Amino acid sequence: MRKALITSSMPKYGKLAQKKVKKSVEEMKSGKLKSGRSGKKVKSRKQAIAIGLSEARKAGGKVPSKKGKK
Repeated sequence: MRKALITSSMPKYGKLAQKKVKKSVEEMKSGKLKSGRSGKKVKSRKQAIAIGLSEARKAGGKVPSKKGKK
């Protein structure tokens, strides 16, 4: 007998994460978003999203943990 895969109907990301990512992407588009240590301007959309998710994690929002190295 095969087990059916159970898909969760709960969203993975919360409202706070959505707001933080939206804010960071908008800042990146306007040229105001800078990376943490070096302070260089962020040009990549993926990097802007990662910064937004990181800020949401620090603020205690509902965000899945980072993928670890195997």
